[in-house]
Amino acid sequence: MSVWYKRVELLANIAIIVVAILLGGTLVYRYLRPASPAPTSVERVQVKPGTKLSLSGVDWGKGDRTLLLVLSTTCRFCTESAPFYQRLAQEKAKNGGVSLIAVLPQSIGESQKYLTGLGVSVDDIRQAPPDAVKAVATPTLIMVDRTGSVTQSWVGKLPAEKEVEVLSRLLGGRLGG
Repeated sequence: MSVWYKRVELLANIAIIVVAILLGGTLVYRYLRPASPAPTSVERVQVKPGTKLSLSGVDWGKGDRTLLLVLSTTCRFCTESAPFYQRLAQEKAKNGGVSLIAVLPQSIGESQKYLTGLGVSVDDIRQAPPDAVKAVATPTLIMVDRTGSVTQSWVGKLPAEKEVEVLSRLLGGRLGG
């Protein structure tokens, strides 16, 4: 009986080892491999001009242009870009006809607290995931015309020359001092 017992025990141990290796391999494959290849250029993550957007409760026709700030309270680059967003709000206040709308996945209350903490003033805050406005990353800035069509978008923490470009587009070429 002890010979059979030892053989069964040996086979059971081998089976356990094989199952553990298969499960381990599956876990490594599933959780440690990249989900998808990273985009090779910013153009691949920008929202394409001409894309029609629909965002619940937003009237695109209120102003000549609307700039959507697609942010997240957990986005480091969003927080680092706060001085630029403050400048956007200041320039917008000097030159009417444009709207600033922040789109964040967090609750309106949490989003308001975050923006207030950054010193960023916007006309409206909407709770929606970035993909609701076709964005795939935060921060994303999306310029929208009065029909809800995207005219241009910018992704990530912007260098100074891109910040000037956004301001110029937002203000229709009228940049203040």
